[in-house]
Amino acid sequence: MYQLAPNIELLFTEAGDYHDRVRAAAAAGFDAVEMWGPTGVDAPSTPKDLPALKAALQETGVQLTAQLAEPRTQFMIPPWDHSEFFRKLDEGVEIARDLGCPRIVVGSGTGFGGWKRQVQLDKLVEIYRKAIAQIDGSGIGLVLEPVNVRVDHPGSLLDRTAEAVYVARGVASPHFGVLYDIYHSAVEGEDMEAELANAGDLIHYVQLADAPGRGEPGTGALDWDDRFRLLRDSGYDGPVGLEYYPTTASEASVSRVVEIARAA
Repeated sequence: MYQLAPNIELLFTEAGDYHDRVRAAAAAGFDAVEMWGPTGVDAPSTPKDLPALKAALQETGVQLTAQLAEPRTQFMIPPWDHSEFFRKLDEGVEIARDLGCPRIVVGSGTGFGGWKRQVQLDKLVEIYRKAIAQIDGSGIGLVLEPVNVRVDHPGSLLDRTAEAVYVARGVASPHFGVLYDIYHSAVEGEDMEAELANAGDLIHYVQLADAPGRGEPGTGALDWDDRFRLLRDSGYDGPVGLEYYPTTASEASVSRVVEIARAA
């Protein structure tokens, strides 16, 4: 069975603060969770009490599978000052290590109309080669997430899985890969089987939500038995983040995806 990681920004919010959400996820049978920004800088919710979060993770034995990089730098917008990203990357790595989180999710920011797209992709390769060199030896990996521009992230540079794969190939590090989000890919009209085949072992993390709507599996139009079959056939056996907006109580909303993942 895939290790499923509910996103505690969106799920088990009924329990209260983040550390209580970890305990609620554990009580519901999960051994992993994911979250957005570790300090709350880039999240629309309250800042996180990291010592309390660490205590809850240790108490329950739940693993934190992913956190976002802070800030979500606009790499391509002049004057192209990335110093804050690199400074905060070191802080994020220290937090990740303290919380036992093996990966940090990074993005592309918005594109810049004054540069050709290929130039911007190559600039991302340059930026992330530097980032990987900076955190060398930390044990923390980076995963690059392409996101849909049709609904959720208009203006984002990376909206195609194949372009994230291009960047990952250019970075050429075992500690840098692609986050494949089934929801974002579906909204962009991608062929999941083809995208996974092209990416190969560069898929280092997966997230899901149904489409349309970004709710739990079963609220949209996607065939989830088929999606998990494609994921299994691709060879991916890592964790799967549940990054959706529940339409019902959290524990009830996860029942269908747990059933499908168990059979996959």
